[in-house]
Amino acid sequence: MTLILLAIACLAFVTLGYSGLCAASPFGKCRKCRGMGHQLKTDRKGRLKRGKDCRRCHATGKRIRAGRWLYNRWARIYRAGTE
Repeated sequence: MTLILLAIACLAFVTLGYSGLCAASPFGKCRKCRGMGHQLKTDRKGRLKRGKDCRRCHATGKRIRAGRWLYNRWARIYRAGTE
């Protein structure tokens, strides 16, 4: 029985930690461009140069976290239902 309680406590700790992270910092780095806003390319000599803007984050380098996206969706539906 104590193993089940330990698992529940760990799951609750992880859930509360992630919800706190989403509340404190709702945006994370874009996974495609790694927060740079663009891809890096090399020219024919092998030197790095700036590539095209990232299409996923629209050159901001930021993305909204999944937990914050779910909270925003829930809040929007709740507001629409109570008005």
